Amino acid sequence: MSETPVNQRAQQVLKILVERYIQEGQPVGSKTIAEEYALGLSSATIRNILADLEDAGYLSSPYTSAGRIPTSQGYRLFVNHLLTMKSLDTLDVQELKHQLNPDMALSHLLQSASTVLSSLTQLTGIVALPRRNRIQLRQVEFLPLSSNRVLVILVLNNREVQNRIIYTDRIYSASELQEAANYLNAHFVGKDLLAIRQEMVGALREDQYNMARLLQTAMDVANKIFINPQENKDYLIAGQNHLLNYSGEADLERLRLLFDAISQKQEILNLLDQALDADGVQIFIGKESGYQAFDGCSIVTQSYSVDGELVGSLGVIGPSRMPYERVISAVDVTAKLLSAALNQG
Repeated sequence: MSETPVNQRAQQVLKILVERYIQEGQPVGSKTIAEEYALGLSSATIRNILADLEDAGYLSSPYTSAGRIPTSQGYRLFVNHLLTMKSLDTLDVQELKHQLNPDMALSHLLQSASTVLSSLTQLTGIVALPRRNRIQLRQVEFLPLSSNRVLVILVLNNREVQNRIIYTDRIYSASELQEAANYLNAHFVGKDLLAIRQEMVGALREDQYNMARLLQTAMDVANKIFINPQENKDYLIAGQNHLLNYSGEADLERLRLLFDAISQKQEILNLLDQALDADGVQIFIGKESGYQAFDGCSIVTQSYSVDGELVGSLGVIGPSRMPYERVISAVDVTAKLLSAALNQG
């Protein structure tokens, strides 16, 4: 939807109304603006301006209240043109750096990013895990357990260490598993997980001689660890309880829809993935997300990178009545510090 032109005086009134509504959560009337803000305008003049802004689609009048609240279109105008950005406090940045310790394991680092985002904004923080096809193998070891169980030790991206127990199609000896690990380490270190399996399939087809048994062993265990990863999560989330702070009686159904949407991970992942295709902070307000459950919400996202490549994204989900200046700063700084931590590993 294109923006209807708004003159400077109306922009000033809209800015005051949006900021007041974000702060207090109550409809704002012309009398409040006239009496509490030194605009040099009468209550009647402000009332006419508010009426014009409502006619243009930037405000709405809930119920029979004399006050008005911003619409999604009003929030969009506010964010695009009227928002006064504020940097995070030095103490907040220091706490972020402390929580995003480069020495932490990858899973703990990402969970910490989600938790600290929620803490900083008092909203719901979400971090999409790095895309698995962009994660590189650094080392693999196989240790035989009882029966056909094998302990797999994976080192990924110089940082993430995973231990998995897999069940193979037959029992392998320690020497067979060592040969398979040696083969994988010699030929596939530095390659991403999906490429490894694809190349192994090709090598197995081409091999007609004594490597066939070794390749088959490696293929058996590789199928278990590279195609069926242990993790079934695609993102980490923290602070869903903060959404309850914004729920009035009229919002309970919308809140239920939002919790349902958060549990439907594909919708969130689709929005987070859009951050990988754009520069800087991305903001979805209301229906802009394309998902009905998020109609009364805003989502602020930004990507994070490893070695200059965008591998994932993080963000905050909350009501459209969120403190945008703080949320945007928190998302931006967290993404940058997370990228820095990942690149120090």
